[in-house]
Amino acid sequence: MFDAATETPDTATAMTFCAAEPAPAPAPVVALASYDVIVVAFSGGKDSLACLLHLLEQGVPREKIELWHHDVDGQEGSTLMDWACTRDYCRKVAAAFGVPIYFSWKKGGIEGEMLRDDAPTAGYAFETPDGLRFAGGTSKNRNTRLMFPQVSADLSVRWCSAYAKIMVMDAAIRGQERFNGVRTLVVTGERAEESASRAKYEIFEPHRADLRDGRKPRHVDQLRAVHAWSEAEVWAIIARWLVNPHPAYRLGWGRVSCAACIFGSPAQWASLRAVNPAQFNAIAAYETRFGKTIKRKLNVIQTADAGVPYAMSERDVAAALSHTFAEPVFMAEWVQPAGAFGESCGPT
Repeated sequence: MFDAATETPDTATAMTFCAAEPAPAPAPVVALASYDVIVVAFSGGKDSLACLLHLLEQGVPREKIELWHHDVDGQEGSTLMDWACTRDYCRKVAAAFGVPIYFSWKKGGIEGEMLRDDAPTAGYAFETPDGLRFAGGTSKNRNTRLMFPQVSADLSVRWCSAYAKIMVMDAAIRGQERFNGVRTLVVTGERAEESASRAKYEIFEPHRADLRDGRKPRHVDQLRAVHAWSEAEVWAIIARWLVNPHPAYRLGWGRVSCAACIFGSPAQWASLRAVNPAQFNAIAAYETRFGKTIKRKLNVIQTADAGVPYAMSERDVAAALSHTFAEPVFMAEWVQPAGAFGESCGPT
């Protein structure tokens, strides 16, 4: 069993589940102890969870670690894109490991940005140790989207990643004086195995919010801590720590991003239609309204028609669609979820 007091899973249990999967060595040599704050971009998916566990296995003190969750639907009422359980799952994981979690978001979320019609882009909100803060939202530049992010490696058209995640973190770091004069490391979970584009990412580099040469220096580096890992290594570390994965993996999804991810396969769109028809129908209605589809050739109804839903239990569906994650974070016996090594369907 997991020993919360020492942050170390029971050795005998770890050997039982992962004898064939030794702990991977860290990718470049980074002096983790030299950083004052280590921020983990935490989606609740397997790769960001592996990043947290890897830091703990490397001996990083919990008091240096913060989890940051970019809330893709925002907190103004939209439920268009995400899994209902994700917010509370992330909160429960943070609490179980004794590390703080801060939520940040684009006001209005992806849906608000998508519905922009002759209007400026909205600002950002981000939680801090001292309360909620805001940034941006003052631009006078007006333009129109009225279309979904597109399936592309180009972030100018796959704008969900840029506007709902990357730029949100930039604003949250730049908007907090506590990052001035200290060394901060941002840890993200992109892996080379995911795509040819991600294989080309630098493993370690200055973060976009870095300003180490400014009048008020802000030293911020970025480490893609599991970039060289295989999916087997990711699941192995989760098994070693006996962590209960996000419920969407049990449904059959191989990657936990948005429930209505634009990269979704026919099977995933068919599965979403089966478990959450209201969410699916809202996506389909927007495609009709915009006269533009997410996929290049098929709308989401046609995409779902081409797929077969996963075999999903009522218990797992209920867990994924609940706003409360009511299960233990640590499992007495770790069970590989159905989605492990399944369809990842992520960024190209």
